[in-house]
Amino acid sequence: MNITNFINTETGIIHYRLDGPAGAPVLMLSNSLGTDLTMWDAQLPAFAAGYRVLRYDTRGHGASPVTPGPYTIEQLGRDALALLDALGIGHAHFCGLSMGGMVGQWLGVHAPQRLGRLVLANTAARIGPAELWDRRIAAVTAGGMAAIADGVLTRWFTDGYVARAPQSVARVRAVLEATDPAGYTAACAAVRDMDQRAVVTRIAVPTLVIAGTHDLATPPADGRWLAGAIGGARYVEFDAAHLSNLEAEAGFTAAVLGFLGD
Repeated sequence: MNITNFINTETGIIHYRLDGPAGAPVLMLSNSLGTDLTMWDAQLPAFAAGYRVLRYDTRGHGASPVTPGPYTIEQLGRDALALLDALGIGHAHFCGLSMGGMVGQWLGVHAPQRLGRLVLANTAARIGPAELWDRRIAAVTAGGMAAIADGVLTRWFTDGYVARAPQSVARVRAVLEATDPAGYTAACAAVRDMDQRAVVTRIAVPTLVIAGTHDLATPPADGRWLAGAIGGARYVEFDAAHLSNLEAEAGFTAAVLGFLGD
């Protein structure tokens, strides 16, 4: 049973989609900055074969409304919990990439009772410096999403992937450029102001950390640090840049399913 809908939660309206068997364990997927729930399309057939897959558009992204910023990672984490509450889901596995992984870290620290297993992909406990984010916010405010699209895509994919999968890259570019500038910059502030280094050591749920060898935004060193800070966490690295779920699609999908199925 597949459901695409909007739901009014305690923290606001959220656009979401449910796929897969109604009685299966829930797997919640959280998108990166500048994307939407379609970033998980490549994983959906395999994930929905055995899980009730809950995808949603982060506040200010996709079809979820833009609210006044700046946002915080705590706010985005509470949005995720509010969505689970509104749908009557008490317990879920969670997989987030980049900004979605930052939300996952917050949930692992502050709402472990709601989680089964946690996948933190291409993310970090802290991404700086703040000046980088301030420059990006200023660029988008002045010139819209087109002002940063080329630079962002350079960090998201290797040159090799751009050459062999131009249609995939074009789809991602279209979503990025269609993102509301106000929602994007508000979320940029959440990433800019986040520092979870002192608290991620409290994460006790089973955790898998995924990194990309060529990721310029959240390098493997960030992933290795995160895996080392979380007791018992597993670490896997793929020959990919930032959006490893697309560039290393088969390996990413297999790693997540293997981890969830253990």
